[in-house]
Amino acid sequence: MKRHLPHGEDITLLDCVTRAAQQLTEAGVVFGHGTQNAFDEAAWLVLWQLELPLDTPLEPTPDADAPVSTRLVTPAEQAQVAALLKTRIKTRKPAAYLTREAWLQGVSFYVDERAIVPRSLIAEVLVEGSLDYWLNESTHRVLDLCTGNGSLAVLAALVYPEVMVQASDISADALEVARINVEHHGLHERITLHLGDGLPDHGGPYDLILCNPPYVNAASMATLPPEFRAEPALALDGNTAGGVDGMDFVRRLLQAAPAHMTENAILVLEIGNENTHFEAAFPSLGVIWLATSAGEDQVLLVTREAMLKLP
Repeated sequence: MKRHLPHGEDITLLDCVTRAAQQLTEAGVVFGHGTQNAFDEAAWLVLWQLELPLDTPLEPTPDADAPVSTRLVTPAEQAQVAALLKTRIKTRKPAAYLTREAWLQGVSFYVDERAIVPRSLIAEVLVEGSLDYWLNESTHRVLDLCTGNGSLAVLAALVYPEVMVQASDISADALEVARINVEHHGLHERITLHLGDGLPDHGGPYDLILCNPPYVNAASMATLPPEFRAEPALALDGNTAGGVDGMDFVRRLLQAAPAHMTENAILVLEIGNENTHFEAAFPSLGVIWLATSAGEDQVLLVTREAMLKLP
């Protein structure tokens, strides 16, 4: 049963978010840029518009140790929320482009249309320590390839305070966004930015390479929802060399990477939902699949030694 809220009256935060979620659902917007459902996205937009922390409770709680929200939303504020929702629905831009902020593993990053919205699952394996077994005190140089807004480079520098990180991307626009995040987190002395296509000619050899490359196959590119088409296609399309399976950049990377790596170095690669295409393209490559919140077939680890055995 739908609730009909009176106009011209204060309403609760929960009612405001519930109403917004209903609008997003009815409009058929697509999620996946920081949220996975209408309610979470509505809460993000409402709280941002009202300049409230994203962890603000939406309704009072009986837990004496938890903050209690008695915040009401005035008619004027409801109008502001409605305008933001209208923009989200009309433009189909991801919410992060409207708020100019995205969160990854609890860390805030600036983002705009010049770079893909940060959501890499590699962030999870960095923060949760999934890579620590393959790293040691000799791990000093890290490369974040296809860095986008620089979020993985920043997280790597925060997680491993002894390393130097090079963040590389083919897009000068994306690197300008990355520069904002590097400076915001005070890491300009440990993270350097590099403009180029593929592996840098200087800065290595690397002990760890992180890469969330363009890997979307041609058929999927043709049917992307508007929210994903709002992002730079360069960051998504894995078929720019004429292929159709999304593995064009990955093929080039796996062949070239060993020459830029130390003897015991590893490459951590995200291939998302393209694991079938990846395994078809590299049937003999020995990789280790890493567990993430999206499953154990989205992010892989491969050693330099394994890549050297590729035909």
